[in-house]
Amino acid sequence: MPDSPHTVSDVMTHTAVAVGRHATYKEIVELMQQWKVNALPVLEGEGRVIGVVSEADLLPKEEARDGDSEQWGRPPTQAAKAGAVSAEELMSSPAVTVHAGATLAEAARIMARRRVKRLPVVDEVGMLEGVVSRSDLLKVFLRPDEDIAGEIRSTIVHRLPATAQLEVSVTEGIVTLEGSLRDRALVPLLARAVSAVEGVVDVRLDLDEAQGVSP
Repeated sequence: MPDSPHTVSDVMTHTAVAVGRHATYKEIVELMQQWKVNALPVLEGEGRVIGVVSEADLLPKEEARDGDSEQWGRPPTQAAKAGAVSAEELMSSPAVTVHAGATLAEAARIMARRRVKRLPVVDEVGMLEGVVSRSDLLKVFLRPDEDIAGEIRSTIVHRLPATAQLEVSVTEGIVTLEGSLRDRALVPLLARAVSAVEGVVDVRLDLDEAQGVSP
């Protein structure tokens, strides 16, 4: 049975497209179009990440084209980006990054809190190792049902008391646990443990001693 993907290194793109600080506006747009990405890490020296240029950083230039009077009330950073012509001027810095050993949940929280769609993956000194995107994090939900069921049986159900009699079934990522579990105190722990398995969409319990309990 394949191991469950638990960390960013399991799902990230190892060959990342990036630009240097002197890349031009047009070069950045062309690379985004060519590689179908919405953000590019900006590198310095041997590959240290110093910033990220995203579509949001590029749009102020297009917004400035219509001469709307409301532009005069723009924040200084937006006005500066409207006149920017290089990655150094356009990039958001410091870059929001993640380490390869971070869990998928940690990466998801960073993306949500910082409102970004892609994260450069860096090592301890900030050197680029790859990129992880929202779609990469969602890959865990493509995991085969039989793999999910196998992991639950071997790592969770197997550790329950011998009196527990549980059957595990998984359909489209939805886990159903049927049988008996005498110790009701274990029910919420069981539900949380199963929910934490990568690829699980939902958990449904049909236990003789715990009817109606949800995770």
